[in-house]
Amino acid sequence: MAVDAIRLETVGLRLESRAGMVEILSGVDLQVPLGQSVAIVGPSGSGKTSLLMLMAGLERATSGRVVVDGQDLGRFSEDDLARLRGQTIGIVFQSFHLVPTMTALENVALPLEFRGAERAREKAGAALSEVGLEGRLEHYPAQLSGGEQQRVALARALVTEPRLLLADEPTGNLDGTTGRQVIELMFALGKRHGTTLVLVTHDETLADRCERVIRMRDGRIASDVTNPTRAGAAA
Repeated sequence: MAVDAIRLETVGLRLESRAGMVEILSGVDLQVPLGQSVAIVGPSGSGKTSLLMLMAGLERATSGRVVVDGQDLGRFSEDDLARLRGQTIGIVFQSFHLVPTMTALENVALPLEFRGAERAREKAGAALSEVGLEGRLEHYPAQLSGGEQQRVALARALVTEPRLLLADEPTGNLDGTTGRQVIELMFALGKRHGTTLVLVTHDETLADRCERVIRMRDGRIASDVTNPTRAGAAA
């Protein structure tokens, strides 16, 4: 029996605020098959980024179950979650999150070195070549454009060959042309590696690239639609 990349079962998330407990997510049920591309859209405050953080194990559900790659994250320690992210999940953030004192090559090699992988720098160089940055290996983030930094972040997310790639507004800090280039690269590399892709976006054009579009409203899934032009085809 095939294991879903992600399964959420009646998931809820409540967080403390100055005004008391706030319900961020409520009663979320979701299954994402292996290899599918999914967009999560909705207005600010609808819970879409929180949903992504639960999938990444960066936030813990206060109720229900979050199962990633067949593993119940609620049973994991923080060390276990970090290990899962290193082995199974790649994450791309809007603000890049590169280490400023490390070169592009060192940033991409970092997750491999955490795993004790052999030939980490060689693999990092190959990943940077895949995103067209073979000439920027020794450059620091401050020496790179925003689009180049996001490509470094993408190479870092994919260098471990994760089964799941999560992206939070990956083009939010990029101009339109550069954003489109990064997205083309993300889909192409995701397809090449057979990676499940889940991305949070405000961009309807980007959402339309995905096989499935989930719309959030007030911490719940308001709609879950399969894109007939993408389902079963390369995104």
